[in-house]
Amino acid sequence: MDNDLQQAADKFLDLSSRLRQLGPGTPPPTEAKISPSLVAVVEYIAAAPGCGVQEVAQELGLATPSVSVSVRKLEGAGFVTREPDPQDGRAVRLFLSPEGEDLYQRTHSFRCQKFERLLMELTPEERNTLLDLLERAISAAENK
Repeated sequence: MDNDLQQAADKFLDLSSRLRQLGPGTPPPTEAKISPSLVAVVEYIAAAPGCGVQEVAQELGLATPSVSVSVRKLEGAGFVTREPDPQDGRAVRLFLSPEGEDLYQRTHSFRCQKFERLLMELTPEERNTLLDLLERAISAAENK
């Protein structure tokens, strides 16, 4: 790695650490009593209602048994419901319950507020430039 690229990577690592310190990635769901990793499962189900356990595992990069345990916990807490898959009697489809939808909305709102604070001092042009560059860099890394 050339020196300029190494310095840029070091700076990006420092900035990402500072970004994490601005606040938690998700609001502390104290009344929900679930971990941030369970919130990630809730977020995925919100984005893909009717998904299956294997799909969640694949998309989040987790083991299927781990996601099964997470789904059982979320179902027990009243955040997720399971419905039989009409095409495969052995499979289930996952949906958020009204309580799960409320948790998702509160989490999403908190995250948006956090990033609004981050972006508010930038001009609209600077925001667009930052977001375009991040999109390009992330897309390139995903395609490697």
